[in-house]
Amino acid sequence: MIAWPVAELLPHAGDMILIDHVERFDEDNIHTHVTVRAGGLFNREDGSLPAWVGVELMAQTVAAYAGCRARQNGQPVEMGFLLGTRKFECNVEHFPVDSALQIHALRSLEDESGMGVFECHLSGPGIQASARLNVYRPPQAEQYLGQAQEPAHV
Repeated sequence: MIAWPVAELLPHAGDMILIDHVERFDEDNIHTHVTVRAGGLFNREDGSLPAWVGVELMAQTVAAYAGCRARQNGQPVEMGFLLGTRKFECNVEHFPVDSALQIHALRSLEDESGMGVFECHLSGPGIQASARLNVYRPPQAEQYLGQAQEPAHV
């Protein structure tokens, strides 16, 4: 298991951090883990998580990959964006409470501009989900967001 706390790897805070820990990380792969607990932001009345939350679990796994790389290189963790997903498939409608879920993300493409593609898989007891995530990590994301918020000059 990776010693860095997940909160130090993700640009998320509080209840928005959905993954529990990073199990393994290398040049192209990351493996994370989460145990479904009732009472979270996205839980259904019975405590389960809707299957569509699997996309966010995969996205946070990709963000943790970027965070691990940053920490490994002595750089700050920066914000990135999920641009979209293709081919999300899941064999269940929800993830039951107490399900132990394993998430694996494999970097299949990353370019100098910050664009990336990750093949992601989520598994648990009787659960299989997969998707391809398109992500973008702009250089100096804080400045990028600041520019986007400035009013247009006429």
